[in-house]
Amino acid sequence: MSDVYSSVQSRIQAAALAAGRPADAVTLVAVSKLQPWDHIAPILDAGQRVFGENRVQEAMGRWSERRSEVELRLIGPLQSNKTRDAVAFFDVIESLDREKLARALAGEIQSQGKAPRLFVQVNTGEEPQKAGVLPDQAEAFVALCRGLDLPVDGLMCIPPADMDPTPHFRMLGEIAARNGLSELSMGMSDDFEIAIACGATSVRVGSALFGSRA
Repeated sequence: MSDVYSSVQSRIQAAALAAGRPADAVTLVAVSKLQPWDHIAPILDAGQRVFGENRVQEAMGRWSERRSEVELRLIGPLQSNKTRDAVAFFDVIESLDREKLARALAGEIQSQGKAPRLFVQVNTGEEPQKAGVLPDQAEAFVALCRGLDLPVDGLMCIPPADMDPTPHFRMLGEIAARNGLSELSMGMSDDFEIAIACGATSVRVGSALFGSRA
């Protein structure tokens, strides 16, 4: 498993250098959602410290005892009624995508006195089954979040499956640039090198690290 981890890290560094960026310009987010602990432990032991989870309760069950060792990112949809736990537990929430959630997060951040870093999820393919703000509404939504004093650091997207992701990654980068956002969470196991060429600052890698989920 550590060989697989080293290989993925080497590919990320090579892609960054090929794009004329520093080798350490891109953060690997290991997507640990639904993985058994015996798959995660070797990656943790190999030195990985940033993990992505899909569900608040699952993440709390898995990481509570090791919370101080890792940076945790919520990469799955967040229900408004889970915002208290999400704000308390996660370092980064990457799936901010609607006004109701923005207001719930603003209230929790105010009451808890701590704030995870936030990414706005953009539905670049305008797919009805996917979460995310539509591209032509992203600017207004970022402005709304800033008006609520939310710490929006960047954008996240999941391009349509079986399509060239390049236009989607470029679109996300253009929206980020227009809005003065520096972080781009894009690219997964099958396309993270393309994402890095398009400016990704973090890539969410699951199956390439852990193998396919049962």
